Amino acid sequence: MRYEGDIYRPPSEARSLIVQVTVGCAHNTCTFCTMYKAKQFRVRPQAEILEDLAGAAADYGDLVRKIFLADGDALIVQTDRLLEILDFCRERFPVLERVTAYATAQDILRKTDEELAALRAHGLEMVYVGAESGDPQILTDIRKDVTCEELIKAAAKAKRAGIAVSLTLISGLGGKARLAEHAVKSAELVSAMKPEYLGFLTLMLDPAAPIMKEIREGRLKLLEPADVAEEMRLFLSNVDSEGTVFRANHASNYITLKGTLNRDIPEMLAYLDRVRAQGAYRPEGWRRL
Repeated sequence: MRYEGDIYRPPSEARSLIVQVTVGCAHNTCTFCTMYKAKQFRVRPQAEILEDLAGAAADYGDLVRKIFLADGDALIVQTDRLLEILDFCRERFPVLERVTAYATAQDILRKTDEELAALRAHGLEMVYVGAESGDPQILTDIRKDVTCEELIKAAAKAKRAGIAVSLTLISGLGGKARLAEHAVKSAELVSAMKPEYLGFLTLMLDPAAPIMKEIREGRLKLLEPADVAEEMRLFLSNVDSEGTVFRANHASNYITLKGTLNRDIPEMLAYLDRVRAQGAYRPEGWRRL
């Protein structure tokens, strides 16, 4: 396998074969993110992608159960090319169970219903969508260039095609000034999207991230662990997304939570209250482990 630059994948793709379909991120303007800043976005030549997959299949094809299509938004690639990649994966990896990819709301909305249905039929099981927040002001501030309405429409369109959506939100992204708005509006977004999976990360910043300028100038005040707990309590108290598998157990999180919405919300709220009362947050030095 050939890789260009640093490679990122969702936590749930830890045991997946990762293949770069694109290099970098087509959007790449989010102020909190430096993951793809060193890369010039491009779609890799199809022959290279298939060659990498063929090599991996020859070396350990009978061990690969999951494949993740990287980098930042592989769904931007033309549908006919994606179908060829998906078919190649199914042919060469005999125990393959699923193929997934990052996608933006715009990637999904650009595809027709027929294209999405074809992608699902050929093996694309799930897409990871980074919403980050449901607060329109925060989305503007972080230069996400997406609206809540687009996110909601994209989730509905993916669902119609049978493609599962794994949504990501980031605790603390609105700072102290927009703590309540971030929590409540994100709950409203999730309630409207009803994703199959929801992951909550907690804001951790590279010193080179553009958002650091706001922090240094005092325009954005980062949350303390107790603030993050308060924000999460607000979110859980307002969300309504029956059956969504919820995880806030990433290394970045001060508090580990997991359950299924809405069934496990009372238990998670009770656990949150115990952690807050004891001040039993993950130590700062452990958040990257």
